[in-house]
Amino acid sequence: MALAIAGDGVRLYYEEAGKGDVMIFVHEFAGDHRSFEPQMRYFSRRYRCITFAARGYPPSDVPADADQYGQKIAATDILAVLDHVGVERAHIVGLSMGAFATLHAGFDFPNRAHSLVLAGIGYGAELERQEEFRVLSEQAAVAFEVQGAEAFAKIYGASAARVQFQAKDPRGWQDMVDGLAGHDPVGSANTMRGVQARRPSLYALEDQLRALDLPTLILCGDEDDHTLQPGIFLKRMIKASGLMVLPKTGHALNLEEPDLVNQAIAAFLTQVEAGRWEPRDPRADPNQIIRTK
Repeated sequence: MALAIAGDGVRLYYEEAGKGDVMIFVHEFAGDHRSFEPQMRYFSRRYRCITFAARGYPPSDVPADADQYGQKIAATDILAVLDHVGVERAHIVGLSMGAFATLHAGFDFPNRAHSLVLAGIGYGAELERQEEFRVLSEQAAVAFEVQGAEAFAKIYGASAARVQFQAKDPRGWQDMVDGLAGHDPVGSANTMRGVQARRPSLYALEDQLRALDLPTLILCGDEDDHTLQPGIFLKRMIKASGLMVLPKTGHALNLEEPDLVNQAIAAFLTQVEAGRWEPRDPRADPNQIIRTK
């Protein structure tokens, strides 16, 4: 079993495939190292692709203390995996919880990333709903502890931004729910409390976002409502960023629309590697309506 060791001794399970420049995939709360399989299969034809299970997600270790989980810890765990496999820089691709970790890795370790892909990022970011998100995160943590992962997976999997996946691809959606049902309830509860509920709002990070120089692709589904406004905000804040919104699409967009996501990321990487994914042209003033002189 391939295991990387984080700074606090937590073991992180990882898998890899392919050769070339490195891509590392960072999964969402409801997923694990298997969640990026459509991307692992596609991109490993041209890249060395790495996927890993976050702490709290077997076969990675499941710390019993919620204080061993957190936003900064999640970002440094990405680096622990890269260090273990001897990789200096990578294209970092994250979904939802994994996108937050990817963004913070870009803040804290910009010299370790070629580029960032932030997919489905924004839950808990809306300032007017931040306290509600924290309350709901605690309720979800308790549900994992009391009901267990198998029972609560059916409820969580039928969330408003996941039913789109169910409608399009019932078998794929069922695989996602079955995967969540097999998660460790302690790890899931601690992740909810330590990572999800405690992370800062994106809107509180404006200075860091404006200073971020890494090429960044932002992806969201148009029916993943709590990522739409944050996605626009990130586009306005990050210099070299692009925003793509997928129509009639929910939260688990890399599974729901794998071909569209793969094509978007592939086109992005091609431009990054050619040095053509540049900061926004200063003439493209977002405050301008019509130029008259």
